Amino acid sequence: MTWKEILAPIKESDYFKNLWETVKLEYKKSPCFPPPKQIFRALELTPFDEIKVVILGQDPYHNDFQANGLCFSVSEKVATPPSLRNIFTELENDLGIKRTKKELDDWAQQGVLLLNATLTVRAHEANSHQKLDWEKFTDFIIKEISDKKENVVFVLWGSFAQKKSVLIDESKHLILKSVHPSPLSSYRGFFGSAPFSKINDYLKSKKKEIIHW
Repeated sequence: MTWKEILAPIKESDYFKNLWETVKLEYKKSPCFPPPKQIFRALELTPFDEIKVVILGQDPYHNDFQANGLCFSVSEKVATPPSLRNIFTELENDLGIKRTKKELDDWAQQGVLLLNATLTVRAHEANSHQKLDWEKFTDFIIKEISDKKENVVFVLWGSFAQKKSVLIDESKHLILKSVHPSPLSSYRGFFGSAPFSKINDYLKSKKKEIIHW
């Protein structure tokens, strides 16, 4: 199935039409991120049929030139945000991979859906678009993946992401939970959680191609 087929019911709803009009108004009123052409980039880079892993974020980075439509990913021309730096530290500790590339397009193109719960944000105001109710749309996506696919790894970092576990059928999928990679919490269980090796071990057990992190 394609994203167009999957999303048709919700995109044709009054809810989504109203949401989209509100988003367009927000972008006209003040600077917002990511750039308009990148709002749905996570879906564009990871076709529905190719999803193996879902990593959930909360909302886009809100500083200039950071957000590019993929959760945790940033443009190469900005400094590495602390959470992404901690993700890379854990990747090196887990698999010995020393990654410096901050744009995570290559993960997305291997079937890792890097999905924020809220897809847009007002510049320099974290969570400023949460009230727009993007989550109805992204919850729909999570549930459709759970319902229509099998053997997907859902990575839920932090309490916000972990609340989404109610949308996921654990009898068909693997859910990996830990604290958030933020510096505020990373030392309470993110470091040492070995998510990357766990993902690849699971994919191998299901005869799927591993992710080259």
